[in-house]
Amino acid sequence: MLLWINGHFGGGKTQTAHELHRRLPGSVICDPEDVGFGLQRMMPPQLRGDFQDLAAWREGVYEVLDLALSKYDGTVIVPMTVVEPVYFRETVGRLRERGHDVRHFALLAERETVLRRLRERGLGHALQLVAGKDAPLRRESFAVSKIDVCLERLRGEEFGEQLWTDHLSVREVAEHIARVSGLSLIPDTGSQLRGRLRRAWVSARHIRLD
Repeated sequence: MLLWINGHFGGGKTQTAHELHRRLPGSVICDPEDVGFGLQRMMPPQLRGDFQDLAAWREGVYEVLDLALSKYDGTVIVPMTVVEPVYFRETVGRLRERGHDVRHFALLAERETVLRRLRERGLGHALQLVAGKDAPLRRESFAVSKIDVCLERLRGEEFGEQLWTDHLSVREVAEHIARVSGLSLIPDTGSQLRGRLRRAWVSARHIRLD
């Protein structure tokens, strides 16, 4: 089974994916961003745009996930924003046509909630700007510029199931996805402090400087 966790930028996809991975033995996270940033590093900076516009990215994501689903027994977890219908069909749609069990979830929130979350996320990157690395802050600006189109398109029937997360914790979102997908998570016995530290570490690991 593949759990594709879609949603606007700053919507909690990565945190949800790691919560599921932590509590779902045998699962693996396959992040399509790794393919995209790898392709971008091959190009001169002035030619870099949205890597999803590259046919090589869409084909590569499909091929890798098809291989993982065909050869790996555990649950494959994919945190990735895809709001272009054609690109969605070339990835999620092709995997379903191939016969794979793909469960798709779009994590949504009201615009004010999204902006607050992005501000909180951006504050954690402020030190990078002081150090001369402003790429993370540019990334927050990109995320803000995409809020409206993400929220509009992800409401569409093609992008179901939608899950509104304004008043849900990461744990609650992960547990909903698992329950709807018929998966059993191991109990979450950690303290709130430990959970906050774990999520902070996940965020730090996913800061991109290029």
